[in-house]
Amino acid sequence: MFDSERNQRAIAGVEAHVRDFFTGHVITVSGYDLELGRSQAVPDLRILTVSPGPRADSWAYITAGCWSTVQSSGHGLEFVLTAPVRDERFADLLAMTASYHAHHHLDLEHSLPIGEPWLPGSHCDHLLISLPYLHGPQLEHCPLPDGHARILWTLPVTAAEMAHRREHGHDSLEQLFDEHAIVPTDPRRPSVA
Repeated sequence: MFDSERNQRAIAGVEAHVRDFFTGHVITVSGYDLELGRSQAVPDLRILTVSPGPRADSWAYITAGCWSTVQSSGHGLEFVLTAPVRDERFADLLAMTASYHAHHHLDLEHSLPIGEPWLPGSHCDHLLISLPYLHGPQLEHCPLPDGHARILWTLPVTAAEMAHRREHGHDSLEQLFDEHAIVPTDPRRPSVA
């Protein structure tokens, strides 16, 4: 019973943090029913959908419920994905990320293949776990009643960019992103590697 109550407090804490950060945006919260087997890994997963508004001109999708699956001493992760439009596909990507995280313990600078482009016509078919540069540390650091969540960015990237990172390191890839001034929400952005 204690774990369930703690999970619910964490989910409520993430939601309150997101609502405070995105004041002036329309935010909807949806329960996400993962398929059998995966739902046990991330019970009570919620996806918060944040409309464009005063803080950002793109859509944001944020998990609430990952913290409780893989937390250590009260510290765990949640994930944010930014997108150019509202589409249930992005909630699906975050749910997939949450399930992957429950089994593989994602962290900063990790990545995962998504098996297809994040949007039709895109070359980006991987997600890179990065700092939430579009929103900054105010979103990243989320205090919770029983600890702390760190909200990290799931940035869509290409297989070539992942190969560059493996060969030259994460900092080199981020430098290429800066040099090319990528628009991370552009599904048709060219690969920087």
